[in-house]
Amino acid sequence: MLNDRARALLKALVEKYIDEGQPVGSRALSRLAGMDLSAATIRNVMADLEELGFIASPHTSAGRIPTPRGYRFFVDSLLTIKPLEITTLSQLQLRPADPQQLVAAASQMLAELTTFAGIVRTPKRRLTGFQRVEFLRLSENRLLLVLVTLEGDVQNRILITDQNYSTEQLAKAAQYLNEQGSGQDFDRVVDALHRELNGLRADIRTLTSRALAFGEEILKPGPDDYVLRGETRLIGRNDMASNLSSLRRLFDLFEQKTSLLQLLDASQNSEGVRIFIGGESGHSPLDEFSLVTAPYEVDGQVVGTLGVVGPTRMAYERIIPIVDITARLLSSALSQH
Repeated sequence: MLNDRARALLKALVEKYIDEGQPVGSRALSRLAGMDLSAATIRNVMADLEELGFIASPHTSAGRIPTPRGYRFFVDSLLTIKPLEITTLSQLQLRPADPQQLVAAASQMLAELTTFAGIVRTPKRRLTGFQRVEFLRLSENRLLLVLVTLEGDVQNRILITDQNYSTEQLAKAAQYLNEQGSGQDFDRVVDALHRELNGLRADIRTLTSRALAFGEEILKPGPDDYVLRGETRLIGRNDMASNLSSLRRLFDLFEQKTSLLQLLDASQNSEGVRIFIGGESGHSPLDEFSLVTAPYEVDGQVVGTLGVVGPTRMAYERIIPIVDITARLLSSALSQH
């Protein structure tokens, strides 16, 4: 679509605007591109770029600024990813912790290193079944139900019963459950056992029903959520301070969560970093912002997405590797945990 001259001038313009935040004029562009072109030639090229929708001219300046379409072409065709500076690399680390702390730490790290909002979609629960079920008699009408998940998590609950179960009855109920369901997909176990409940002895039927109800409770997916850090950093940016209505819509999006969760979930199917620029997200509160995301894994299975939300005028060559490395670090830390 663009010849080499137009590509070089567009690249120089976008980089200059990202760096300084001011419209770029023809004279400055000639110096930046390092090309021996007349002012008239540069003006003609810029007019062509504007007609194609890659740049626009603010009313208050003779210079030009990139449009979302210009940023997209820049990111897809002109961007050169540079090695991160040593100081940034030294801060890209996640120390061992429980999953919730790791997710929060990853979000905070993204916010601090980019000065934008860091967001991490919480991992979807991966519990799918149980290894073993046990019933322990605590007193006449109190039992301890112990369920060990396929992932090794131990869950327990005290059951208050109307019947005084013997140790033999508890052992038989646990044996039945373990023979029928241990190591299998829990949803299938539930369907199969519910069909057989009426044919079971009363004592085993009651205990089986209580165990299945407990299993359904702890194995069902957790609440949809994400951890957000650094969103207030956007308020202090000079290019955002004059557009409070846009910031207000963005913060409403953060609070409502549903739309942003859908966008993050869509990013889980991507391989590596994915970038939504302006209106590409399909959500109007993000029309003046960019979202850079990457999926993260646990033991090779994608369980969530993390990313950065910031203005379209962001240093993509720096933000992309930060998001990518953070996703890899979180994947490694969660898998080790």
